[in-house]
Parts: sequence; C-alpha cells; structure tokens
Amino acid sequence: MLTDHQAMTDETKIQTLELFPKLDRMLIELLDSLTEAEWNAPTVAKLWKVKDVASHLLDGNLRGLSISRDQYFGDQSNHIHSYQDLVSFLNQLNMTWTAATNRLSPRVLIELLAITGKQYTAHLQELDPFENAVFSVGWAGQETSSNWFHIAREYTEKFLHQQQIRDAVSKDGIMTKELFYPFLNTFMYALPYTFSNTEAAENTTVTVIVSTDIGGQWNITKTATEWVLSSGNNNQIPDSTVIIDPNTAWKLFSKSWNPEQAADTIEITGNKELGEQVLKMVSVMA
Repeated sequence: MLTDHQAMTDETKIQTLELFPKLDRMLIELLDSLTEAEWNAPTVAKLWKVKDVASHLLDGNLRGLSISRDQYFGDQSNHIHSYQDLVSFLNQLNMTWTAATNRLSPRVLIELLAITGKQYTAHLQELDPFENAVFSVGWAGQETSSNWFHIAREYTEKFLHQQQIRDAVSKDGIMTKELFYPFLNTFMYALPYTFSNTEAAENTTVTVIVSTDIGGQWNITKTATEWVLSSGNNNQIPDSTVIIDPNTAWKLFSKSWNPEQAADTIEITGNKELGEQVLKMVSVMA
C-alpha cells in the first residue's frame, strides 16, 4: 500500500489527465517528422518496429473507447484463470492487431491517432476518479482499482510507447520532469507487490532513487503485516539503496531490459539481496 507521506492523498498522488493532450500532441508531431526508414526502425519493444508501436497506441485508444466508454467487450477469452493467462491473452490481442494494421499507411495511423486520442481523453475526463475502474491494475497486484489509478496506468502506456519510438529514432522530447515523473511515480506503485513475498524484519526500508532532476526518491518499508510505499526523503537510514538513471529505469521497469542488461548502470548499497528485488519490478502486463 502507499502511505500518506508528504500529504499524498488520493486526490494528489498522481494527476495525469491534464497531461494527455500534450503527450498526444507531441506524439503526432513526432510521427509527422519520421522518415520511411524511421518508421521501420527496430525498438526496445522486442519484435516491434516503430510503426508497430504507433499501431499499438492506436489500439489502446480504440480499445479504451470501446470497452470503457461504450461497454463493448467484443470477443473475450473464457480461459483466463491466472495473471499469466491474462498476459498471454493480451499478447495475443496485440499480435493480431499489429498484424492486421500492417496494411495501414503511416498517414492513416497518424490521422486515426489524432482523432481517437482526443476522444479517449474526453472520455477519461468524464470518469469519477474514485469509482471502480473497468479494469484493475494487475501489475500492482490489485483486483479492483479506482479510476484515478486506471487513468494513471493509461498515461504510462502512452508515455512508454512514445518513448520507445523516440528512443528508436534518437529524438528527445518527453524525458522531462513534467512528463516523466508522473510516469515513474505511477510505475512505483508496483513496488509493494514486488516485495509482497519478501521476508524482512519490521521497519526494514529499501530506498529507490532515480537520478537527475527528472527523477525522485521512493521508499518501501516493512510493517508488521505488509510493505508500505512512500515518496521523498523519509529521514530514515535505509537498509538498502538502489540508484538508477532515468533511461535505465523506464526500460527496466517496462521489461524492455532485463536486470542483467541494466546491471552496469545501477548502484546498490547496503543489503544487496533487498536491492536486487527492486530490479524485478515490472510495471506493465508482461
């Protein structure tokens, strides 16, 4: 769970909705600037090229509008009995979508992204932030999530995939405090779930620091019953400290890189085993 450290209430913990229009506008500007070669550039999203990632972003808008706004769920699997079953089902949906949209031109993708991005943001603005979301945030270990968290998760999807494109074509733009910190702050909600089966003495604290002025500090502390997350300097001496640079953080926690790939860019002091548990955090459905 997350504490109220530094007045982190549900209203103020993660506010991302106002950032959607800017992020979408920057995406359209980015895609409009790409050459044919850049559209076909490989990305850290394993088998996906830039065009596939753009297509996946369109799928996110369309699926969100269909399911959340229109309550239309389409074909649903009857064989989802576990987290891994759900991941496999989503991966299959993603594969069939990118295969089908291979026939769409970049121009068509851009036009559809521009239209549906505005529609999806308008829908999200209509949601009561404290009502239950249509889907829970599974990677945070939740069976039910509030809309504010669902919206923040949607923000991370839009940020992550745009950053994958920017990384592939070497075009900076969204790695700023305004846009990156909310993405990272949302991702950190997976920390308690990551540590849920980790045994430690009460008051054991692990601190995660993402360096530079666009990063921040998060702490996870063991209570008698659970691990509790807080942000900022909590004036405790941690049992383990993990320092990660921003570029490594977004790749590692999205499973674009594995811990071995990131090892040379990460510093762990104190209890190494606890610190290495941080590196297992995955804040996407993977």
